[in-house]
Amino acid sequence: MKCPYCGFPESKVIESRAADEGERVRRRRECIECSRRFTTYEMVENLPVMIVKKDGSREIFSRDKILNGILKSCQKRPVSIGKIESAVDEVELKVQNSLEKEISSQIVGEYAMDALKDIDEVAYIRFASVYRQFKDVSTFMDELKKLLE
Repeated sequence: MKCPYCGFPESKVIESRAADEGERVRRRRECIECSRRFTTYEMVENLPVMIVKKDGSREIFSRDKILNGILKSCQKRPVSIGKIESAVDEVELKVQNSLEKEISSQIVGEYAMDALKDIDEVAYIRFASVYRQFKDVSTFMDELKKLLE
């Protein structure tokens, strides 16, 4: 690590500890040349995942969009914000762990529905009705039958 004071390219780590609830590592360093101390922070680099929408357009994956969709589905339902957050975490983790640079919005929607299915069946059906854009009652009934099985 380059010293911010003298520019010497080497330093030694004096102390390391977790910061920001384990999201980053705080390192206290000392320059080998001038002996001045400074602090650095390390974090995992998250490369953006592009979402390919139905119309072929692309946008960067947004955790907030998933959160908003699930929040709307869970409106007036007995679902805690903690469960909603963990569902969003689950979807985000699956997207990040897919190791794909581009992933279709259909797959992300399926991840969200899988998470909702375990939380609240009514919220699941609400999300599915918007996500799958049921054309008629029979397609809606097919989804309900799948849920009941």
